[in-house]
Amino acid sequence: MPPPFHAFSFQHLVTLGIGVLVLAGLLAAGRRGGISRHLAAGVLAFANLSAYPLGLAAWLALDVPQSLDNLVPLHLCDLAAIIAGFAMLTRRPLLCALTYFWGLAATSQALVTPAIAVGFPSAPYVMFFVQHFAVVGAALYLPIVDGWRPKQPLWKGPLEAYGWAFGYLLMVLCVNRLLGTNFGFACRPPDNPSLLDHLGAWPWYLVSGMGMALVLFFLLALPFRRRAAR
Repeated sequence: MPPPFHAFSFQHLVTLGIGVLVLAGLLAAGRRGGISRHLAAGVLAFANLSAYPLGLAAWLALDVPQSLDNLVPLHLCDLAAIIAGFAMLTRRPLLCALTYFWGLAATSQALVTPAIAVGFPSAPYVMFFVQHFAVVGAALYLPIVDGWRPKQPLWKGPLEAYGWAFGYLLMVLCVNRLLGTNFGFACRPPDNPSLLDHLGAWPWYLVSGMGMALVLFFLLALPFRRRAAR
């Protein structure tokens, strides 16, 4: 059995540091242009689209029973990785918007308070951070390197991303009810400490969380305000 994971431990902080350095390198490569830009985009697309199958293989390799929560890609960050991978390949406006708003408002929080029980050097631990850093990397790559911008006027982008997030919440509430799962942590907070622990008891933390998501989405649109005015 792999060693347990502890948030803000030495291994967690080292992992965060390595991930930040790798993302900085990919963004720098993308900004250089030419073949470096294509390679950086390809790495992010591959990392996002391969995160689920490789993560599934990592969980199945553990000699312990697995729940549907670890086997089916219905957590928000699982869907965000798939969306981010196709956003890197197609540059579709909706996929880019969801990658940016979901990736920076939600997936980045999962890096700070990971919902994972096993630590390094287990394969699930490695794939957890690869997946979440890949989503955040794509969310940064699209505006910084590719020049993606949200819809105008600026309130449209946050509301569009919020509408899809609300639809996701309704969907996982129904799935959780049918299967007894906890996708999206819509039925209870994760076992590890997280922001949800400070947002009230169920179901009020869902209301608080959606309110916070809307605020974060609008804050993420603010960096584009000056460009929009010009």
